[in-house]
Amino acid sequence: MKSCYKAGLIRVITLPDAEAAGIHGRLIMEMFPNMTVETKCIPDQPDGLHSVESKNAAIPKIIEVAQSFKDIDVLIVSCADDPAVPELKNIVNVPVIGAGSSVAAIARRFGTKVGILGITDYAPQPYPEILGDDLINLGKPDGVETTLDLVTEPGFKAVEKLAMRLKDYGAGAIALACTGMSTAGVAKPLAKKTGLPVIDPVTAEGLMAYYECLSK
Repeated sequence: MKSCYKAGLIRVITLPDAEAAGIHGRLIMEMFPNMTVETKCIPDQPDGLHSVESKNAAIPKIIEVAQSFKDIDVLIVSCADDPAVPELKNIVNVPVIGAGSSVAAIARRFGTKVGILGITDYAPQPYPEILGDDLINLGKPDGVETTLDLVTEPGFKAVEKLAMRLKDYGAGAIALACTGMSTAGVAKPLAKKTGLPVIDPVTAEGLMAYYECLSK
């Protein structure tokens, strides 16, 4: 067993500022100190991934960026829609982790109805695939169109309001469906507000990546 593992992490938003781009990797390294994370962004996607069209545009970029990593133990696509994850599993020779399937798998363990909270009206593919009829989807928070809206006060209040609606509809856990919510740090405040488990995407993908490293 190695004493240190290296993950390659792909951000599906174009962020020229290295400090901003690296926040997901830093969060993972804080949680798992014997993991190092190298972060790369896809090009020409300043608003990130927030629709079927933007997902389709991102997939070839993700595949190209993924193949540029060297000497990694695991690859993380830091997006709740798991774009290009199925394709990459047949291309790269390391385990490939998507944020969405990681969140949904952890949410599944609560054995109850799970509310999804993201930035699209539709549920990203991994969530209905894993959670099936136990998924509660009430759409996206009012006024939230992209990940950039999540770091504003109105954006957070809209997220908080939707979380409470999900609880009222019978959700026993909340699965966050946008890694931008990890950047905004909404999981702990929402858990405190709702009294429900709230699964954070970057925490989930980091946990799954670390497990894959330990299993090698």
